[in-house]
Amino acid sequence: MARDTVLLALRENPLAGGMSTEQVRRIGKELEEKGLEPCWAAGVQEARAALHTEAGLAAAVVAWNLPGGPGAAADGPGGAEVLRRIQRRYKRLPVFLLMNDDPEHDLDRLPLWVSEAVVGYIWPLEDTASFIAGRVAAAARAYHQDILPPFFKALRRFDDAHEYSWHTPAHSGGVAFLKSATGRAFFEYFGERLFRSDLSVSVGELGSLFEHNGPIGAAERNAARVFGADRTYFVLHGNSTADRLVGHYSVTADEIALVDRNCHKSVLHGLVISGARPVYLVPTRNGYGLAGPLPPHAVAPDAVAARVAANPLAAGAVLPRAQYAVVTNSTYDGLCYDTVAVAHALAPSTPRLHFDEAWFAYARFHPLYAGRYGMAVGPDTFQGPDRPTVFATQSTHKLLAALSQTAMVHVKSSTRAPVEHERFNETFMMHGTTSPLYPAIASLDVATAMMDGPQGEWLIDEAVSEAIRFRQAVVRTGRRIAEAGDRPGWFFGVWQPDTVTDPATGERVAFADAPAGLLRREPACWRLEPGADWHGFPGLTEGYCLLDPVKVTLTCPGVSATGETAAWGIPARVLTAYLADRGIVVEKTDSYTTLVLFSMGITKGKWGTLLDALMDFKSLYDSDAPLERVLPGLVEQYPLRYGDGTLRGLCQDMHEHLTRGELIEALDAAFQELPRPVEPPQHCYRQLIRGGTERLRLAEAEGRVAAAMVTVTPPGIPVLMPGESVGAPDGPLLRYLGALEAFDRAFPGFHSEAHGVTVDPASGDYLIECVRRTRS
Repeated sequence: MARDTVLLALRENPLAGGMSTEQVRRIGKELEEKGLEPCWAAGVQEARAALHTEAGLAAAVVAWNLPGGPGAAADGPGGAEVLRRIQRRYKRLPVFLLMNDDPEHDLDRLPLWVSEAVVGYIWPLEDTASFIAGRVAAAARAYHQDILPPFFKALRRFDDAHEYSWHTPAHSGGVAFLKSATGRAFFEYFGERLFRSDLSVSVGELGSLFEHNGPIGAAERNAARVFGADRTYFVLHGNSTADRLVGHYSVTADEIALVDRNCHKSVLHGLVISGARPVYLVPTRNGYGLAGPLPPHAVAPDAVAARVAANPLAAGAVLPRAQYAVVTNSTYDGLCYDTVAVAHALAPSTPRLHFDEAWFAYARFHPLYAGRYGMAVGPDTFQGPDRPTVFATQSTHKLLAALSQTAMVHVKSSTRAPVEHERFNETFMMHGTTSPLYPAIASLDVATAMMDGPQGEWLIDEAVSEAIRFRQAVVRTGRRIAEAGDRPGWFFGVWQPDTVTDPATGERVAFADAPAGLLRREPACWRLEPGADWHGFPGLTEGYCLLDPVKVTLTCPGVSATGETAAWGIPARVLTAYLADRGIVVEKTDSYTTLVLFSMGITKGKWGTLLDALMDFKSLYDSDAPLERVLPGLVEQYPLRYGDGTLRGLCQDMHEHLTRGELIEALDAAFQELPRPVEPPQHCYRQLIRGGTERLRLAEAEGRVAAAMVTVTPPGIPVLMPGESVGAPDGPLLRYLGALEAFDRAFPGFHSEAHGVTVDPASGDYLIECVRRTRS
């Protein structure tokens, strides 16, 4: 196990010699004997590097007169800068200030803030090295215990007790695996600690996930504090379970739910379970096919009332108004709302508002996202009796550091629709498990602790900074290519503003040339200005929507955000197939865009590799390389279709197919003109389970009622919901699905990912699940 580290930021490295530093050298030796690893820094630059890389610091000793060196701040001693950096990076790290006999080092001459930044002072010649090292070591041990969050601390304490288990799970700390060759391989791969911490709910001292008591309850309460909620619930089995349980709790049979059409399928599953009657709110779209936000006019009270009144399902509702609304925030492509504004807009229409923040758990911890997350809606930002109860469901593992399948539900209750814990917990228990994986719970606890205090902002700021560097690098590379004139002048772009304004000066500068500090700290640089061509979404108002910088959408030549098409283009499916062959797997691919995520685990080496791959693809395209060189696996699988092809030829063929007027028109219509609702989703589900449905080819589905959701990626938005009519043969839905079916036939190996569609392996026909017609 790695030892904790102590930063020794001093004027000179004692390991290099020097009689004046002999006592400090002895202190370092004593720290080693006490099990700590000294990390020497002879100046601000070295200390800065240590603070950036040494996540295991348990204490620090900093000399006030530390040399600054290149790049250090010029407005104070080096020690002051290091102390400030520690304050920004760590929560309650014990820091000792190393003093000397210089009058400038008298305590009453130090700035007042220094006493808040340090836990003690060291005059190295006034005490023995052993005593001084003992003080530092004791502070380091206390800090190590202090940083452990409640459940993880209890789990470690239980593991250290080395007690026999007489309860489930049956592997008994992994021992059962050791009785089989296969089991032993499994045990040795993961190590004993995983199995020793896989415990039963019978271990009372660790608390209960259903009772929310003991260390588990303490961990959930700590998470509520850190994430700004009234109450937080730890959820296993992912954000999908969190969405289902919130929907199940918030709306009951034959009540109306307002649903963002750009929703995850788990939201629909919650409506199926509850028996609610959905009324869908339609997001805007741009020329790339990206889903935008719900436009402000669509969430206004009059617009919502009109939409409810026009929906046939609402006529059978037990109450005339919606009891629940769910909005995706941020969207898959990184569009996040002014949640306070959305809450004010939807409050007259519903008492309960759910923000599905599966990809946005980090928003509270960086100033760029102030007021952009669900828990920002509270009594301090929304006064009055109309404030709705707000739920935020977050997939903690997606972009924070937690194990897969872990999620949280955050609740901010209101007097209008109060959430009583005992009642909500009934729903929670319906969707939870009585056999939770304790390491998964511990990872939620640790993910919370990592965000607590200044370290949370530091971690997210690092991801934001790397995303900005990559964004600017792509644009600058494209500019250099165009200016060089020694090769075709095209390159990939990034979906973002072309220019930004510095609010302090009013100066408008190119995005690629903007100071990184401005882009990191100023939300105005990322807001979707009304009518701006770069984003292509109509109907927005000032400040309503913001682009999340860590969700980077690369754009390919061929189509613009406003929908103009070029004579030539590079469909993104071809690019991502090439990237996959190079071991680079992107998050999402649309027709002319591809999404990459900059999480806390991103590095310059990682995004530098991606940039290099983009350059290589350009070179292959410009030289019209044969496909057998670019995509050998594709050619091997479909030799008759692609064997004699070239990269440029494939791109052009696919581009012309995608940009035909019929396909573009059908795509727009399918997502803007929703199918007619006929039955509530739950009715269709009953038919699905009891054999009351059948799979039909598109040509046979005219006028039939869908029994299952159809979601096509790209763009990843449902085009057909259970209970909706498939429509006429020349209607938007069947035209769109028919165009996708034709694309799959024309370009094998690049098929669309269509959930809810079964493909006939013999003919390639699309089959969709429809409710059987009753015999008359």
